[in-house]
Amino acid sequence: MTATTDGSAGAVGPRAAAASTTNESRPGGAAASGTGGSAPPDASGLDEAAARAAERAAGHLLARQDPEGWWKGDLETNVTMDAEDLLLRQFLGILDADTTHAAALHIRREQREDGAWTTFYGGPGDLSATVEAYVALRLAGDPPEAPHMARASAWVRAAGGIASARVFTRIWLALFGWWRWEDLPELPPELLFLPKWFPLNIYDFGCWARQTIVPLTVVSAKRPVRPAPFPLDELHTDPDLPAPPRPLAPATGWDGLFQRLDKALHVYHRVAPRALRRTAMNQAARWIIERQENDGCWGGIQPPAVYSVIALHLLGYDLQHPVMRAGLASLDRFAVWREDGSRMIEACQSPVWDTCLATIALADAGLEPDHPALVKAVDWMLDEEITRTGDWAVRRPGLPPGGWAFEFHNDNYPDIDDTAEVLLAFRRVRHPDPARLEAAVARGARWTLGMQSRGGAWGAFDADNTSALPNKLPFCDFGEVIDPPSADVTAHVVEMLAFEGLAEDPRTRRGVEWLLAAQEPNGAWFGRWGVNHVYGTGSVVPALTAAGLPVSHPAIRRSVRWLGSVQNEDGGWGEDLRSYHDEEWVGRGASTASQTAWALLALLAAGERDSEPVRRGVAWLAETQREDGTWDEPYFTGTGFPWDFSINYHLYRLVFPLTALGRYVHGEPSPGKAR
Repeated sequence: MTATTDGSAGAVGPRAAAASTTNESRPGGAAASGTGGSAPPDASGLDEAAARAAERAAGHLLARQDPEGWWKGDLETNVTMDAEDLLLRQFLGILDADTTHAAALHIRREQREDGAWTTFYGGPGDLSATVEAYVALRLAGDPPEAPHMARASAWVRAAGGIASARVFTRIWLALFGWWRWEDLPELPPELLFLPKWFPLNIYDFGCWARQTIVPLTVVSAKRPVRPAPFPLDELHTDPDLPAPPRPLAPATGWDGLFQRLDKALHVYHRVAPRALRRTAMNQAARWIIERQENDGCWGGIQPPAVYSVIALHLLGYDLQHPVMRAGLASLDRFAVWREDGSRMIEACQSPVWDTCLATIALADAGLEPDHPALVKAVDWMLDEEITRTGDWAVRRPGLPPGGWAFEFHNDNYPDIDDTAEVLLAFRRVRHPDPARLEAAVARGARWTLGMQSRGGAWGAFDADNTSALPNKLPFCDFGEVIDPPSADVTAHVVEMLAFEGLAEDPRTRRGVEWLLAAQEPNGAWFGRWGVNHVYGTGSVVPALTAAGLPVSHPAIRRSVRWLGSVQNEDGGWGEDLRSYHDEEWVGRGASTASQTAWALLALLAAGERDSEPVRRGVAWLAETQREDGTWDEPYFTGTGFPWDFSINYHLYRLVFPLTALGRYVHGEPSPGKAR
């Protein structure tokens, strides 16, 4: 995939993308292992180059550690975060000129030449992102006749106008009268009265969706409209008919059934008993406030925090109320200010995740296990342990707590992936208080085992969060809203359990069997939380070998062959986000440092250290390393919702290459070596 200097897409075919490791096109495409590209140095030269690259990367990573012991890279998503932040402030009446100017600088910089905005680097234009970015720039004073604005509005009209945008975008517009509430799916607060066993109760939704939906039930019931500061007729295909009628799907299918249910709920909105509705909204407010974190945020992520602030404001909480003041202050902490004066909003912050991955990377690169930086990191992670129950206990009542979340503050929602990786990091460090560490490890392993789903695998936040119904609601068009088990999370748990000496435990074996059954016919594994099959495969193969599968196992050999078949001509690996909905992109994309590292982690675990694909991959990392010890990586290799919400973790380009180089130089970690 090529891109212009402003990030707009150029060549978009998977072969063209696989052929390039920079922003310039190269002829050809992905090559089978051992063919194409420059030949790597001889064995001794490559070993020396890998060791030097690892040393530089480790030095850079150590220099980035916070004095408290943690690491955190920027978490880049897309401009809807910035646009919605401005819209929130406009709605609350607190939008200031400096914030608006700084956000507009960032939003303008992300616009493509054709006028649209994307949701990931080099990706296609996205209608909802473009609508929201356009409105944000109008708030910043950009006139609709300005060339960049005219290109944007023309692109929106050609893509179907506001009427074709996602529900969340139209909710933001409805807050200012730019869209009618009557033309949005209904979301009644009485939803909170549904018992936990009833279909479509709030605990059928993934935790991120649950935290967003509860406050939105209040917004849906209140249907507020603030004065619009300007019209948006230019974003409709027909301003006289902004919401053209659409035929209902057949009543015999789920789509048709839920469309008719939505019509019934619109009728209910007009006749809902006032006392019942008031009780439901008060219950929603209690639910929201009970889940506010100590730092004022909700779930450590921006969208639930934004909607929670709006919902509470509509229920009478003024901006000086302690809950509101803390909530607004937490949102300010999501802002990343650049040297040029621009301001980017992070959807979330990832200090626990970044810290455990950095600890693993440094340890695997040869840092002594009692190195002060590693001990300090473990000290900080130990302090971050969550020892109170959260929403996960709805499906696992009685399970003692003991896990880690992704963010600085998110005690309601520890996640299984972070917990597994934190424990793997602990096992690489010689801590001066082993009793404290062992107690935390025991609690974390016990909690993780207790969160195993019925099929033998693990989801990210909840156990058995697999109902298919939430995804079928007309409201839920913004991405994944449930949390079923995934191969990458399950792999990290299996690897952790193997390091805890539990490889032969029946629960671990069930996880292994689930992973073997989940392998794709081509030999890869689907990546739920990273892009995509390269991430899934890079997670699963080290877990299977740690759990005792021989490298000669047919599943391992199939994965090795697949990785060799999708290696790029330059020696690296890459996979574009379009692989989530287009098979032609599976395993195809411009080479990136993080994805090359994931492929190497799988191949090294499979015993392929001296193979040509590994040598070429290591050579690519050594050759493309920057002088400061890190790598360039504009591409998004993290996943929030497959295809719908993508992430560029700015530390991925450092921690994963360092891990891969470290294992190439020092060998594979093992339970015995890690202790």
